[in-house]
Amino acid sequence: MNDIIKNKIATLPDLPGSYQMIDETGKIIYVGKAKNLKNRVKSYFVGSHDQKTQSLVSNVVDFTYIVTNSELEAFLLELSLIKEHSPRFNIMLMDDKTYPYIEITNETYPKIIITRKPSKKALLQYGPFPDAFSARETVHLLDRIFPLRKCAKLPKKVCLYYHLGQCLGPCEYPVPSEKTQEIVNEIKQFISGMNKQVISQLKEKMMIHSEKMEYEKAKEFKDLLDSIDKTLQKQQIIFSDLKNRDVFHYYAYDEYMAITTLYMRQGKITFSDSKMFSIFSDPEDAFLEFLAQFYEHKPMPQEILVPSGFDYSMVETILEGKVFVPQRGDKVKLLQTAEENARIYFQNNINGFLNQFAKTIGALDELATLLKLPSMKRIESFDNSNTFGQNPVSAMVVFTNGLPDRKEYRKYIVKSVTKADDYNTMKEVLYRRYQRMLMEKTAVPDLIIMDGGIIQVHAAKEILSSLFIDIPVIGLRKDDKHKTDALINLSEEVIQLDRRSNLYVFLTKIQDEVHRFAITFHRNKQKDAIFASILDAIPKVGKATKEKLLMKFKSIDRIKNATSEELKELGLTSIQIENLQIAFLKGK
Repeated sequence: MNDIIKNKIATLPDLPGSYQMIDETGKIIYVGKAKNLKNRVKSYFVGSHDQKTQSLVSNVVDFTYIVTNSELEAFLLELSLIKEHSPRFNIMLMDDKTYPYIEITNETYPKIIITRKPSKKALLQYGPFPDAFSARETVHLLDRIFPLRKCAKLPKKVCLYYHLGQCLGPCEYPVPSEKTQEIVNEIKQFISGMNKQVISQLKEKMMIHSEKMEYEKAKEFKDLLDSIDKTLQKQQIIFSDLKNRDVFHYYAYDEYMAITTLYMRQGKITFSDSKMFSIFSDPEDAFLEFLAQFYEHKPMPQEILVPSGFDYSMVETILEGKVFVPQRGDKVKLLQTAEENARIYFQNNINGFLNQFAKTIGALDELATLLKLPSMKRIESFDNSNTFGQNPVSAMVVFTNGLPDRKEYRKYIVKSVTKADDYNTMKEVLYRRYQRMLMEKTAVPDLIIMDGGIIQVHAAKEILSSLFIDIPVIGLRKDDKHKTDALINLSEEVIQLDRRSNLYVFLTKIQDEVHRFAITFHRNKQKDAIFASILDAIPKVGKATKEKLLMKFKSIDRIKNATSEELKELGLTSIQIENLQIAFLKGK
């Protein structure tokens, strides 16, 4: 504890408020709240702590605080400051995993989509789903039953879906808004469990086709009924009121916590999710902070069930009065189930979590010490990919607090370089990246890692200098076996890496990730180029037809497997279809 901190602690008031820990660069690295500022802040600097708290304290050179009238005000201020500053050590409590939802878009002619960023403007939201497959399965079912539009952009003529009775064809025929609203209401009822009328209609159609001995048509409706049973009726109904509920409970030990969420939709448990976190405050405070942040980018259910023993007044406003503390009955049993799941998850995962945490924090600290840098919160890394200079691309990955931050990843199609030229490729991409950073005033990285040697490092430094930006740059060098063996430091000295160290594992993880991201992007671009060139060579298939094929089928294999009827419905002429089929036969 330095003299500045010691003197400040001595003058801290015994009042509620928010405190902000600051590192030597002046950045806020942790925000907390307290009933008693003096006691809470002092606790960080006295007594023994585990590695993660020691890591926090070792980075603190100063702190500031704001006194509030109540603990509630302190809590709300804490959340506001976390949102504004994204402090390095607070982010460890945030749940950044997103699950897919189904939405009906708020458009003149709405469509059913899957999204991980639910919109408040949507006509209907349903979810979350445990994975994309489950969401796609449900969308596929709804698309077959309800005739909302399927196309991303309205074509000029009706497509196959119209002739199958799965779309009303708004591209050609006006659809009254009343009809659209009627379909949306039917979907709402259907996914709410009130689907007896739809099922009855489908059974009736199945019987009619069967009596007419149209067995293929009858089987289509039977398959559809089986899909409904599989997709929407496989969970047992627990509550007859069919409300949407989220159920939360936790298990905490020492300075670690597991939180389990049970998702109930239409009275059924659809799935559960458990997370492990490091905490720097009391479990009760950490749990409330988690709840307060949980719905920032998610729609709220009708009820949020939570355990007793907390003062939920601090989150009532944020959670719009939807918090309920059950005292008896089935809802208490749900909370007990969530608590047991949290306990089991904690016991099964704590050792791996601690091991991974120690390795990541250890690697970040080792890298910061090696480079004499104060912070390693945000690291950006770049790599190029091309095939003998063809289709050159580049990619950037971002690691925040030692973990991949995939929402920050970026892809670049190289525009100014037409041959294999790593130096100029890197210059173009880095200029585009950091000029945009300046223009949009987005987050500045603490370190740039170039996947390559001194050439790539020089390219980065030249561009940063031209933009008057001061960001540390290092390079990762590979040996003759294409294995990472050395780091090029800030002074352009070559530092051999110990392959047994946490630092080596961490750096190769970044290098492997940026290489994977770049090469995957490059391969996809190559496929697109091959796709386009094949279509360009087919007589009578012009630009407009090629765009229709690309939009509809997405890949060359899907076009190959398309039936003549599907191609005809897309608007292709007989001669175009024949030319396509001949071209694909020659290519086999």
